Amino acid sequence: MMSSLLEIKNLEVSFDTVMGRVSVVRGVDISVDKGEILAVVGESGSGKSVTSLAVMGLSGGKIENGEIIFDGKDILGLTEKEMCEIRGNDISMIFQEPMTSLNPVVTIYKQLREVYKIHMPEKKDNCREEIIELLEKLNIPDAEKILKKYPFELSGGLKQRIMIAMGLICNPKLIIADEPTTALDVTTQAEILDILKDISTTQKKSVMIITHDLGVVAEIADRVSVMYFGKIVENCSTEEFFKNACHPYSKDLIGAMPDNFDGRFKSIEGNVPGMYEEVKGCPYFSRCSYASEICKKEEPPVIKISGNHSVRCHRAEQQEV
Repeated sequence: MMSSLLEIKNLEVSFDTVMGRVSVVRGVDISVDKGEILAVVGESGSGKSVTSLAVMGLSGGKIENGEIIFDGKDILGLTEKEMCEIRGNDISMIFQEPMTSLNPVVTIYKQLREVYKIHMPEKKDNCREEIIELLEKLNIPDAEKILKKYPFELSGGLKQRIMIAMGLICNPKLIIADEPTTALDVTTQAEILDILKDISTTQKKSVMIITHDLGVVAEIADRVSVMYFGKIVENCSTEEFFKNACHPYSKDLIGAMPDNFDGRFKSIEGNVPGMYEEVKGCPYFSRCSYASEICKKEEPPVIKISGNHSVRCHRAEQQEV
């Protein structure tokens, strides 16, 4: 059994708005083992990105409750200075939209060198060869020329590779990739996923990938945590997810995949509850074809289906999955 590098326990994150305080992450439990690729899956607004930003200490919200234990240490209690030692060094993040994540008026070399200036100042004046070597490992052609260019001169795929390189410079233990294939063509998406998979396999890195794309999950992930309305509703291996998903939301997601096309695309009826809405029972109640009265009245418990497979559902409790 692998040991967990990252454990998120009962995490709650809220934001103050003009209409009052809103809970976005509502008691999330996630773990990432050493050398594992975990996919956190859910539709927009489910709380995936806020959860990942909370790990980085960048959520911008208020941590109401919970623990984030990284490499045996609860990092929620750290000062900003202490967190800066971990952020970038031990945990790195590849953000969404490489087109907007890089500074358009600064060369690629200067932006990559900035990582050395912050985290390894003793190497900042002699880092060029090391950067070129890293870019070549990421299959970036003419690395020397690329360093002289500005982001707007590069394709989306090259910009995403630069973002990955930036995240790898300090040799982190955990890489968080937030929708790393967004806005990229299918061929480039496959190349980026292959790079992340190779990094995890050859360098024994842990990867937490945030996505709404089940094709990405099938391609790269060892394990899946399904998120809905700020909670994890199912957690299992990728193989188990596609063969024996138990939560109705998980089943509906799989049923809506284009691969299951039978003449008409299937969508999930209804909408996620509004962020200001008080939900007493299961938040998926109004969209679930299996819902019963208990689902409306009581929040479902987490039920263990097998060793590493758990689901938050009343039907699982009644052994009807």
